[in-house]
Formats: sequence, structure tokens, C-alpha cells
Amino acid sequence: MPLHLVKLCVGADSVGDLEDWITNRLAERRRLGEPVEHKHTTRMVPKRREELLDGGSLYWVIKGQIAVRQTLVDIRSFTDAGGIGRCDLVLDPALVEVDPRPRRPFQGWRYLVAKEAPPDFGAVLPEVRAMPEPLRRELRDLGLI
Repeated sequence: MPLHLVKLCVGADSVGDLEDWITNRLAERRRLGEPVEHKHTTRMVPKRREELLDGGSLYWVIKGQIAVRQTLVDIRSFTDAGGIGRCDLVLDPALVEVDPRPRRPFQGWRYLVAKEAPPDFGAVLPEVRAMPEPLRRELRDLGLI
């Protein structure tokens, strides 16, 4: 059973914001002739690397809700120019929306066991997927979906 990570998505107000950021970042890497891969750099290195890479994902918390996930492709440790150990979480750029779950703010990332991970969005109510994200968020906040 895969193990996942959960992390706050700072600076994004919606899944669309995150998607736009990824698209722009990949285009910039392409323009600069850098390897075209999506990575997120973090300070701490996950100790349970093999479990995470066995089908795990990074679940993003956007505006207080776990809203979307990206499949983990690789985890690379490195030391930056200042001598500080860091970690690149290499992610599949495709975003998979999940059934939103509330999540309080926290620092860094946390492990998320598979049985506590929200299901992919639309698995329960596929017709809700066609609604705009702000409307879905408001309906969820009101307890209507």
C-alpha cells in the first residue's frame, strides 16, 4: 500500500492557480534548455522513500482543504550552494483533483497513509466535477456536497 505526503500549497488560491504555475514553470525550463520536469524543493528529506515511490502522491492543501494530488516520480537529496541539505520531490505535472478534505495549517510536509487519503474527485459525485471550483468550495463549506 503506497504512502503519500501532504503539503500546503502556498501562493495558490485554487487548483487552477497551481496548474497555471506548473505550466509556466515547465515552459520556462523548456525555454532555458533545462530538463523539463516538475519538482518541488523542500528542506526535509522523507525517510520512507521506497514506500512513497511505490505509487505515492503529494497531496496539496489549498485554502484549508486537501484539493489535488500529483504522483511522486522521484525523491532526490542534495546540498544547496549554502551547504544546506535539501530535497527535490519530482512530480508528475498532471494534477488529479481529489474529494476535498479540510486540513489545518502546518509547516513542512506530513506523511499521509493510503487509508486516510481522499479519493480522486468525481469517484462519488461525478456530476459535481463540472461545477466551477469556487462553487464546489462554497457548497462544501455549507455542507451541501
